[in-house]
Amino acid sequence: MTHTLTVKTARRCLPATAALLAVFAVFAAGAVPARAAAEPVRETGQRTWLHLTVTRGEVLRPGLRPLRPAGHRSGDTRDTLLLCEPPLGHGRAAEACAQLDAAHGDIRRIATRDGSCPMVYAPLTAQARGMWQGRPVDYRETFSNSCAMEAVTGALFAFDR
Repeated sequence: MTHTLTVKTARRCLPATAALLAVFAVFAAGAVPARAAAEPVRETGQRTWLHLTVTRGEVLRPGLRPLRPAGHRSGDTRDTLLLCEPPLGHGRAAEACAQLDAAHGDIRRIATRDGSCPMVYAPLTAQARGMWQGRPVDYRETFSNSCAMEAVTGALFAFDR
């Protein structure tokens, strides 16, 4: 059985999740002994995570109308949470994390792949939000098809494979 988390459901759960994490942090901070609090903080990797989404069809900013026939359906969204320490989130997580590391977390600096893609218009909007080594990441780009997306973003948004 496959369970899918939609963006609407995830957004509704974010305030509750944030509140639970805040409560946990308060209790965890109170449970730390004084000696442990004086020791240097070790990097745990929790400051590196990306929520990745790929939406089929054109995703426009609010107020804009797409030019497509009536009855045309789009908006099938897939998402995952990419963690890099250790690599988790999709089948090519290790490759995606290595590409992000080489680009210092800047998705626009991922090395592009040479090659040719078919001239098929099947738009995809890729979006990434989160933190990369403590720095915020907010990326959004629409590509003409999945080949063009993978040529530019590498393995990052290839979590369906």
